[in-house]
Amino acid sequence: MNNFLLVVGFTLLASSALAQPPGGGGQRPPMTPEQQAAATARREAEMNAPRPIEALDSVWIEELTWMEVRDGIKNGKTTALILTGGVESNGPHLATGKHNYVLKVMGDAIARKLGNALVAPIVTLEPGRPDGERVAPGSVVLSQATYKAVLNDMAESLRGMGFTTVIMMGDSGGNQNGMKEVTAALNTKYNGKPARFYFIPEYYDYTSVQKLIQDNGIAEQIELGASSGSDGLHEEYGIDALMALADPTTIRIEQRKKANRTSINGVNLLPMEKTLAIGRKIVELRTRITVDAINKAMAATTASPQPR
Repeated sequence: MNNFLLVVGFTLLASSALAQPPGGGGQRPPMTPEQQAAATARREAEMNAPRPIEALDSVWIEELTWMEVRDGIKNGKTTALILTGGVESNGPHLATGKHNYVLKVMGDAIARKLGNALVAPIVTLEPGRPDGERVAPGSVVLSQATYKAVLNDMAESLRGMGFTTVIMMGDSGGNQNGMKEVTAALNTKYNGKPARFYFIPEYYDYTSVQKLIQDNGIAEQIELGASSGSDGLHEEYGIDALMALADPTTIRIEQRKKANRTSINGVNLLPMEKTLAIGRKIVELRTRITVDAINKAMAATTASPQPR
């Protein structure tokens, strides 16, 4: 009985404390204008504080400190790249994050070639049918609405940071329309002030890659423009070469050696030195095509009279 009364007493005390009006030990009282001004001044001082250490040589926003990003923008890196990849089933040899590994290589090369760009975190999931009755193992997708919402919010975040040019590019075919629609909507909203948004479809040009491979005397059994060759897999030599530059384990080269499966579409990946050399040529080609397309798109908007 005494224990029961003790519990009831504590309960009533707790209820009484919760029922007290704010101000004592509850919510903070609103700040006075003077306090608000002081808080704003502290925030401004923090935002403008000098960076205490040397900056990292990276173009990836996620690898930089916030001070390194801030200083990069102040020093002219006012272009941001949004790259979209995907996680999908690619046959028995390739990691499901195929496009994302390619983007790690290509994003770095393109940003450095531009010279005034930083790269946002890769959009690692592509649009698809997550509500489908059957989803292939390893294929993780977003609805088209969610995909476009992610692109929009990323672009808005970059605009808010101070980037004046935001560029979207995708390494998978299903990614293209969403980027085109989002950039068009953002340009309608802002009309170039304070930022302009671009979709660069020329980045997604694997036909030129296939031609380069042929021009280097490599007779891959695949039709120009196709994503599957004589082996019947969603895999091709150019993709393998790019992925190997990022990480050879993503194409399972050691496991393929043991299983005598180092060829794709009639082309042997060994010796790996040759495949990596072709990969570097592909990076150079795709970088040149993409940067030329970016410069052309930006020149077109600069030359076109903008509505008042």
